[in-house]
Amino acid sequence: MRTLVTASHVIGYDHRTDDHVLIRDGQVVYEGNRIVHVGRGHDPADCDEVVDAGQALVGPGFVDLDALADIDHALLDTWHADGRGLEWSREYALRGPVAVFDAEERAFIRAYALAQLLRNGITTAMPIAAETHSAWAETYEDLAATADAAARLGLRAYLGPSYRSAVPVVDADGTRALHWRPERGEEGLADAIRFVRDFDGAHDGLIRGALLPCRIETLTTDLLRATARAADELDCPVRLHCLQGTGELRRLAERGTTPLALLKETGLLGPRLLVPHAVYIGGHSEVDTPYAGELDALATLAGIVHCPHTMVRYGAALEDFDRYRAAGVNIAMGTDSFPPDMIRNMDYGTNLSKLTTGRLDAGAAADYYRAATLGGARALGRDDLGRLAPGALADLVVVRLDAPRTGPVDDPVRTLLMNTSGADVDTVVIDGRTVLRGGAVPGVDEAARSARAQGLFDRMKAAYADRDHRHRTPAELFPGSFPDASGV
Repeated sequence: MRTLVTASHVIGYDHRTDDHVLIRDGQVVYEGNRIVHVGRGHDPADCDEVVDAGQALVGPGFVDLDALADIDHALLDTWHADGRGLEWSREYALRGPVAVFDAEERAFIRAYALAQLLRNGITTAMPIAAETHSAWAETYEDLAATADAAARLGLRAYLGPSYRSAVPVVDADGTRALHWRPERGEEGLADAIRFVRDFDGAHDGLIRGALLPCRIETLTTDLLRATARAADELDCPVRLHCLQGTGELRRLAERGTTPLALLKETGLLGPRLLVPHAVYIGGHSEVDTPYAGELDALATLAGIVHCPHTMVRYGAALEDFDRYRAAGVNIAMGTDSFPPDMIRNMDYGTNLSKLTTGRLDAGAAADYYRAATLGGARALGRDDLGRLAPGALADLVVVRLDAPRTGPVDDPVRTLLMNTSGADVDTVVIDGRTVLRGGAVPGVDEAARSARAQGLFDRMKAAYADRDHRHRTPAELFPGSFPDASGV
């Protein structure tokens, strides 16, 4: 079946410049799961279906390489002056942690979150979920269910169960520490390898495998080495969170190393590795050491995953986006919070770039749009994603530009970032299949899902009390913005 989509603005791709181009009153034609024409002048009579998107921006689907697969991240833990109440107590870890949700509930939560990605124009995702509410980390079975959910929704996903050798804990006196169980990390890696072997290429290639260990400071050196060897054997990407906080730097310094030195020592520093956040390098305003060529090392990676919306919620920022780009670092994007609004994420990025550098031209909208599309595709080694061009996979997103609140349209990309949000995403096509139409996921009972998600969220929130090192109640841990006078 051949489908033609027309719109007032189309973001095409020019092979000669390896970059996006704007086509006004443009067309995109796809047949099956491949794009066959981008531009103007295609005869509608040659197509089986014609979709007039009107005043809208049609562009490639967003690539989200730190995509939330949970019902919360940053809603509960970004306003606490002391986040220790949201970590496991040492007592709880020694007592034997238990999962807050059963397997079916975890599967629902992930399916609920994946649908949110579609609503925000994300067509390729590498999900992440919190381990706080689990017995240790994710399981093979968790990710098998996630793969099935992604396939049902039509989302392209790079998946693997998380694993770690240690969990952050808080001692009775409030001291932060790590509770080590190296054997759990080894078991987790074995499950992750099995998952990649079983699922890479599943569902007609919609599901791909990846190794997704947890934060670098929670992994033993041996587990990092084993991860590097496994990635080479499996020919798959690795995503490892590091350079994302001063606490991480201190913990690794206690082990006599730094994040980049440890990556190099263990064989992970190289073109398979994706590093979300990569903010705290030498010379950063909160780092005591001077710049020492860290960007040169980061330029050897598949890319960093920039998550400005999440970072600013924690009071942090990548301090010079343009400096990273100029050093040759490939920058991809991740939403890493709820809601996973990539448009809002890019807008935060441009504004933070201005704030951290003092330059109005810093962090251009075009560069953030490139990061959310071409940058993510390059990080995955894919030249069939992140662009609208003949031969590329038919992944595209339609964002309405005619809503009353949008206002006048200037440059459509700047207007996209400044005047719209994920709520304006109207249509999403992945692999030639329409997975979002009119802002809704076909076949999904939104009201029922929302009600169940709220119930699970409330249970998750209540469970923090059992783990708190001071045994505080949920009301003490999570006071409202204003006193609750509902019963007065």
